[in-house]
Amino acid sequence: MPRHERLKTGSGTRASIAAAAARLMAEDGISDFHHAKKKAARQLGLPEHVAFPDNAEVEAELRAYRSLYQGEEHAEMLLAMRQTALELLELLHAFNPFLTGSVLDGTAGEHSHIDILLFADSAKEVEIFLLNRGVDVSHVEPRSDKVEAVLRIETDTVDANLVILPPHLERVSLKHRDGRPRERIRAAELADLLSE
Repeated sequence: MPRHERLKTGSGTRASIAAAAARLMAEDGISDFHHAKKKAARQLGLPEHVAFPDNAEVEAELRAYRSLYQGEEHAEMLLAMRQTALELLELLHAFNPFLTGSVLDGTAGEHSHIDILLFADSAKEVEIFLLNRGVDVSHVEPRSDKVEAVLRIETDTVDANLVILPPHLERVSLKHRDGRPRERIRAAELADLLSE
């Protein structure tokens, strides 16, 4: 097979995996990109050594899927999540919070969490702050050794993960697992986004 044909087939396979992974994430609530891509490849009957699309390709497909199949319902859900996120950012302003993740990038669904980065000297002070305001917290295992703790709280829309990092990391550009910069915004920027 000529090289250009192999390249065409490879990019078509990547696109198929990205579309199938996006559907799995939207319908089954899978949040781990690698797991979704692996399961999609299996469902498509592809060999284990197939080249996976990157996370950005899957995110683009996920946005397209939600727009096409979940349209207005998804837009309303995303608006409610972002309004809840704004309330949390305002409540937690003493800890220099940022909204990040799927609620910010627009790919969130009913199985998603609101992800908020907090910068504090200790997770204990955040936990005490919340408990003093009658907010129950549970602990989630951090996925990174840079993270001091992840506190999960319930909200009226979806649960929120409060990712607590040391203050010296506030000015550091955090990255996704695939190396892309992780977008994040403060309360004022989120309020602007909601007013559009």
